[in-house]
Amino acid sequence: MSAAISPRRRREVLDALRRGTVPTNGFDQLAVGLEAFERELDAELTAVAGGGAVFKAVRGEYGAGKTFFSRWLAERALKKGFAAAEVQINEIDTPLHRLETVYRRTIESLRTDTVPPSALRPILDSWLFTVESDAAGDDGEVSDAAVETLLEQRLSDVAARAPVFPMAIRAYRRLAEAGDHDAADGLVAWLGGQPHVAASVKRTAGIKGDLDHFLALGFLKGLLAILRDAGHPGLLLVLDEVETLQRVRSDARAKALNALRQLIDEIHNGHFPGLYLLITGTPAFFEGRQGIQLLPPLADRLHADFSRHPRFDNPRAPQLRLTGFDLDKLVELGTRVRELFTSTLDDAERVLRTADDTFLRDFASSVAGGLGGRVGTAPRLFLRKLVDVLDTIELHPDFDPRSDYEITISPAELNDAEREAAHTRSADDIELDV
Repeated sequence: MSAAISPRRRREVLDALRRGTVPTNGFDQLAVGLEAFERELDAELTAVAGGGAVFKAVRGEYGAGKTFFSRWLAERALKKGFAAAEVQINEIDTPLHRLETVYRRTIESLRTDTVPPSALRPILDSWLFTVESDAAGDDGEVSDAAVETLLEQRLSDVAARAPVFPMAIRAYRRLAEAGDHDAADGLVAWLGGQPHVAASVKRTAGIKGDLDHFLALGFLKGLLAILRDAGHPGLLLVLDEVETLQRVRSDARAKALNALRQLIDEIHNGHFPGLYLLITGTPAFFEGRQGIQLLPPLADRLHADFSRHPRFDNPRAPQLRLTGFDLDKLVELGTRVRELFTSTLDDAERVLRTADDTFLRDFASSVAGGLGGRVGTAPRLFLRKLVDVLDTIELHPDFDPRSDYEITISPAELNDAEREAAHTRSADDIELDV
């Protein structure tokens, strides 16, 4: 396992596993089978921090660990000073063809290593402080004219695409300095793409209406500029579950695929310095007739050769392939969780002795057996049950899981997709969070 984890992070990770969910941090403690990607992904983050931009797609069946992978990468990016945001694509709340909605969800989930969502206002305040400091004269005095001039210079590229963005920021600065916090809050909400901001607030900035599809990319460019000057070299933006596009109406699907193509082209053309865009989806989305194959130019941009054995996959390709878990990986994951669990225990030796390596392998096999032997669908339930067993071992010294515990998997433990898969006896459609 990697570096020591704090007691707080340890508790957060274990509590998430008890709930059967993906933790919000501590992914380095649980990253199994991702070693092949680390070097190239870190190199790409470094390139983005230097003013570049990267697009990446991650594919894997349900249960292969796509959500875990994206949050693991986000944690690596945060440690490098990046900001990060994760947007769940779905046809009702966040359709991909409505880029203004995607932008709004991005801002709602925006965070840094020290600031939780939504981090827009602290980042904006930090950026304005930097601008004011840089605008100070030799005597340390700061004039409004000097600040306004420097603000315009640093947002000139953004103004060419979305002139209302710097207009709103200038007005926000004036309102904040005047102590009109309600109006300032309203402008921050508007800059974050929120609808229904009071017309009176927008009039103070000389702006009208709400963010639309055409302005959304300009606002994203503005966000990247502010992040960079506020000390964050880039943004890792995750668009998760893009395979939901396959279920929308054909006209909406066509618009969404074209929006994705547009985003990729903008990134490749250097219009979004500091952006690392990651999408996740199932193989059916990348290869099936209702996915990217409907738009040949998009399919061409995302093409990757997966004809070779997975161990020969190219991590520099536009797509990365997650192959899911086998029994050995499941046991390794269990070993890491056991080590994390016992890392702060006074009676760690007894717990390690009771839940030894042989027990972990037998336990992993039994949980997978409860799911029809489908190891690839077992990680979430395996971890949830393993932490429960470790809790019981710690709390009850006379507990022996080999004789006092029987693995059962009830329908109440499964989510809708898992229950459907169990009913149809098909593992291909099981969605798990790990």
